[in-house]
Amino acid sequence: MFEKVLERVNKNSPLLHCITNYVTVNDCANIILACGASPIMADDISEVEEITSICNALVINIGTLNERTVSAMVKAGMKANKLGHPVILDPVGAGASKLRTETISRLINKVKFSVIRGNISEIKTVYQGSGTTKGVDADIKDIVNEDNISGVITFAKSLSERTGAVIVITGAIDIVTDCNNSYLIRNGHPMMAKITGSGCMLTTVIGSFCGANSDNILDATAAAVCAMGICGELAYEKLAKSDGGTSTYRSYIIDFMSKMDAKVLNGGIKIESR
Repeated sequence: MFEKVLERVNKNSPLLHCITNYVTVNDCANIILACGASPIMADDISEVEEITSICNALVINIGTLNERTVSAMVKAGMKANKLGHPVILDPVGAGASKLRTETISRLINKVKFSVIRGNISEIKTVYQGSGTTKGVDADIKDIVNEDNISGVITFAKSLSERTGAVIVITGAIDIVTDCNNSYLIRNGHPMMAKITGSGCMLTTVIGSFCGANSDNILDATAAAVCAMGICGELAYEKLAKSDGGTSTYRSYIIDFMSKMDAKVLNGGIKIESR
């Protein structure tokens, strides 16, 4: 289903500029390399325009937010917009503090995003301008399930229409939608929530796939979400045999991303169009 998306990533090896958080930066760099792209991590305001100019896409992640990098994020995002590069936003912990919530509003107002990826609580905060989270995790009251999923899709489509971005809501069921078409993805494993950075890594995989497929952001994003979920499943199968723990699990996810091909992707996707 997504052969061409993956083929373009491997053929073009897109360069991805990441302004990301220092908790997960190494894992993000490694999974970008594993999926066939190349990372540049640069957040100083004096160089972000220059760096993003030589890249194919930009990822902005507010996980370890500070005043120094906010202006750099805006400057890099506006430069990427001028160049027509995809820009992906990960609003980590939006709603957990005034700084995070206000920063998201500033970024949305100044930068046109191609994709916005977060858990349901973060995406609701982006939509409403306020919200609640459990740290950087989704509020239990917001969890997406089979009973409320139609309403969540409607809300996500509305946000997509407002921002022009593909909206990704990740959880037990992943939603990928623009204002017209939606995918429900049921790949992944619950243990992915037990390692720091699985969401951050996914966002950079999305950035890598979009950097090589800027003419088809929706399918590139859905392919990235499926690929990451499949890696989580395969990693858990291997982990169960090796009696490893969470650190080993994280490494296995990166390993399987490095071995991802069209056969594995198409053979493992659990996706539904809505």
